[in-house]
Amino acid sequence: MNNRITTLFQIKYPIIQAGMVWCSGWRLASAVSNAGGLGIIGAGSMYPEVLRLHIQKCQAATDLPFAVNVPLLYPNIEEIMQIIVEEGVKIVFTSAGNPATWTGLLKENGITVVHVIANTKFATKAEACGVDAIVAEGFEAGGHNGREETTTMCLIPMIADAVQIPVIAAGGIGSGSAMLAAFALGAEAVQIGSAFAVAEESSAHNNFKSGIIAANEGDTKLQMKKLVPVRLLKNTFADAVAVAEAEGANPEALKQLLGRARAKLGMFEGNMEEGELEIGQVSALLKEIKPAAKILKTIWQEFLTEKERLNRLEFPA
Repeated sequence: MNNRITTLFQIKYPIIQAGMVWCSGWRLASAVSNAGGLGIIGAGSMYPEVLRLHIQKCQAATDLPFAVNVPLLYPNIEEIMQIIVEEGVKIVFTSAGNPATWTGLLKENGITVVHVIANTKFATKAEACGVDAIVAEGFEAGGHNGREETTTMCLIPMIADAVQIPVIAAGGIGSGSAMLAAFALGAEAVQIGSAFAVAEESSAHNNFKSGIIAANEGDTKLQMKKLVPVRLLKNTFADAVAVAEAEGANPEALKQLLGRARAKLGMFEGNMEEGELEIGQVSALLKEIKPAAKILKTIWQEFLTEKERLNRLEFPA
């Protein structure tokens, strides 16, 4: 397939692996890129020099395009951006902050910039800042989420109508049929997180991967909306958050309950009760840990199969 996204990133398939904290290191990113998609290193859980090492290892593992995802609220953001420029990264996905701050510098250094948003207001602002594409992430997504709780089915057509640059759909997409639906709504690519979180190459702990595979419908919930909204797999920690929120906990109380390194404890170290387990609603559909290349190719083949099935349907004039 050739469209604005495959041309922009110079990739074979319009399938992008999300930059997930504690899941998306160089092994996963390079595996997705080598399979024809766009792999992303998630910088949000990395110290600056750790990120530099992952970039270098990814460059050694693939000669195909890959990206780095950078939350703009990162405490060492200046150092992170300097490393990205120094190491010759060609594509950056930014999130959780104002793209006006860094888009200009990145583009001056020949870097393609994509920004992640969850509403029309920030989509148009990101476009005005000069980003090359937008990830429109719906309410179903794992990890940090939009306060508006707009679902992907509603968000994508609104964003596609609001901007002229390409739109990448995210949130609740883990199959070829979901990808086809996103394209019907105006997307030109999909960004997939949860399905790649359980890839063999994901740096997530096996306990977390097994927990995702075992998840059923309703086993995730969007929480901490007074602090930073995040979709979590239900466990002891999530239950404690729910109790605190029901009792009217303010942002400071929620921050204290969250503590430090809670996501690392769960997703990277495998503590399935006390850790913060960020994952999307589509986890209920994931039933197997597989290589990233197999995940990508399966989604693409499902996309083509469903497209052909719809083409064969006969509708009255």
